[in-house]
Amino acid sequence: MSVATDWFLGETTARADAPGTTIAPPATHGRTRIAPNALRRIVGLATAESLGVAPDRVSVELGDDHGMLALTISTSIRVVPLWHFSREPAVLARTGGTILARSATAQIQIRRRVGELTGADIGRVTVRLTGVDVQRERRVR
Repeated sequence: MSVATDWFLGETTARADAPGTTIAPPATHGRTRIAPNALRRIVGLATAESLGVAPDRVSVELGDDHGMLALTISTSIRVVPLWHFSREPAVLARTGGTILARSATAQIQIRRRVGELTGADIGRVTVRLTGVDVQRERRVR
């Protein structure tokens, strides 16, 4: 019998040398717990990144959605001035679409990013837009 260690995953897998003989890998002990404040901070940063606002403009409530994590996020959203749309209608496409479309996209991005970072099963993501942060369109250099 040989034991292979996947050092980068911290896992040990057992292989049988003789056909029909297998030994299970040793049981893992302990658990990892993310404190609610840390989780709120992660969600806030993911939201800020997705909607283009400062992290201090985001508030997060955590809840339960049938055993999965429910996120209720209240935040403003960055938009360009209305006069900019009248001068150049293509700005809508460049800035990510309408406010509702950007909010829907943000829900998907937040669910994916928070899940990647924490390993949590994310259920419902509710984004409440509480205001707008009017800024000129950012240009790529």
